Amino acid sequence: MVAIVIGTGIVLMILFELFLTPLCRLFGATDNVLPYALDYGRIIVLGFPFSIICSAFGSPIRADGRPKISMAGLLIGCAANMILDPVFIFVCGWGVKGAAWATILGQVLNALYFIICLFQFKTIKIKKEYFIPDVRVVGNIASLGTSSLISQIASVFVIAIMNNMLVKYGAVSKYGADIPLAALGVTMKVSQLITGVTLGIASGVQPILGYNYGSRQHDRVKSTLKWSLILGTAIMFAALFIFQVFPEQIIGIFGQESDLYVEFAVKCFRIYLLACFLIPSGAVVGIFFQAIGKPIPAAALTLSRQIILLIPAMLILGYTMGVEGILWAGPFSDALSGIIALITVKVFWKRIFENKGQKETAGR
Repeated sequence: MVAIVIGTGIVLMILFELFLTPLCRLFGATDNVLPYALDYGRIIVLGFPFSIICSAFGSPIRADGRPKISMAGLLIGCAANMILDPVFIFVCGWGVKGAAWATILGQVLNALYFIICLFQFKTIKIKKEYFIPDVRVVGNIASLGTSSLISQIASVFVIAIMNNMLVKYGAVSKYGADIPLAALGVTMKVSQLITGVTLGIASGVQPILGYNYGSRQHDRVKSTLKWSLILGTAIMFAALFIFQVFPEQIIGIFGQESDLYVEFAVKCFRIYLLACFLIPSGAVVGIFFQAIGKPIPAAALTLSRQIILLIPAMLILGYTMGVEGILWAGPFSDALSGIIALITVKVFWKRIFENKGQKETAGR
């Protein structure tokens, strides 16, 4: 895994560095936005090998029974980024380049911490031969990681389409091309901070679900799934209240460029995030299927929101309602994909846990 992760990071760094300008255009960068995107992008891609280590090494460390160590690594990177951002941006006057360097240095610290932890496993002893890729092991990892891979690719694909549609329909509205692009970008970043908590819950329970399902302790699996759904949904309901009641205050943190910008940004928060409380259903259920070794339902659920629902909704509602139609595509896909996830797990429920000789362990 280690060799594959680092190798993939290096390959991606080279490819993105070579094709950065067309990629920025593909993602909807206007003439006004492109110089900033290139300044940020040329620096941030240098951190890809470290970024991928941060993403990949946390799960094995948690599976080794050290969730606090994994969390500490992430906090080190986040704290460094938060401290260095204002220093590089305002004190040093580096602007977006400073934000990029702060991000990379945070990733470097996180990656170095995880690499040190990798050689301190409690359950296995690291040997040199483990760093040589095994085709069979790589195949197993790839099959179980298909859902997450599809999710990331789908997210990138959706963002590219969304940005281009925002520019297209925004240009013929009173908001112009740049305001919708910037406002929805801020909205999605803020929502990611909250949804990141629910995704963290889903990732955190993955080894618990997998281990207990493999050892046929199905009561624990059911209980873990239930409480992760309840907790994630409760967090998002609280977020929904904040997004609906205090959008202007949140927007003010990122600056208020104009009245039109504030007007559209408020619409983004109140419309695009209207069904965010159903996001944990899709995320947790997808991780559940992935954890119990069923990548096909997991991948299908991932595709249901990002590709099957969101893109057609944006195309149809954007055509009929203009730039605001793109905002309404968000709650439509969030609600429908969450409902589909819950129905799917209910349909497969008996089949998942029908297993001769299963050991029901008191995990209550």
